[in-house]
Amino acid sequence: MTNPRLVVFIDAQNLYHVAREAFFADSDPAYVGQSDPVKLGRAIAIRGPAPRDLTQVRVYTGRPDSSRQPRPYAAHMKQCATWARSGVHLTYRTLRYPRNWPRERAEEKGIDVALAVDYVTTAAERAFDIGVIASTDTDLLPAVEYVFRLAPHGGPRAEVMAWSSKTGNPRLSISGARLWCHWFNRDDYDHVADPTDYNL
Repeated sequence: MTNPRLVVFIDAQNLYHVAREAFFADSDPAYVGQSDPVKLGRAIAIRGPAPRDLTQVRVYTGRPDSSRQPRPYAAHMKQCATWARSGVHLTYRTLRYPRNWPRERAEEKGIDVALAVDYVTTAAERAFDIGVIASTDTDLLPAVEYVFRLAPHGGPRAEVMAWSSKTGNPRLSISGARLWCHWFNRDDYDHVADPTDYNL
């Protein structure tokens, strides 16, 4: 009997920012808080309640505009190239820049929708047996709830991943339901961290 097929869906910016809030100070270098998507996927694969085979890691991220932010864009492209070489499936959306940028920060638009649609679609297509969302963005909850409801009817299983620290333990959860969460503490983070400064 083969092990369940595992696919990990990573909300890159959310995972990064929550890691910084959980484990680091604002004064720490910008690359602190990064994680290696494949290392994270492999760690999740061996931490579940039963063995599973990691078949894909999917990363969703905003992309700086090359003309407005050439240096962050160059760093982002280096990071994406590293992800691609490791076999990551990448989905990106260009950041939205408000009228008064740079006084107001650019923000991601549509990346959570892209992740949610892919999660629901691949679940409906039975492209995985276990789908883990690595994010605390509550906009993703409807997608998690939909997949969670499929499991009792022979569908895939929904799970989530979150950082655990002394400062708080935000996670996606479903009221009145037992949604499995893969908790990663600081030691776990250190094992999946990506210490590369892509600005160099």
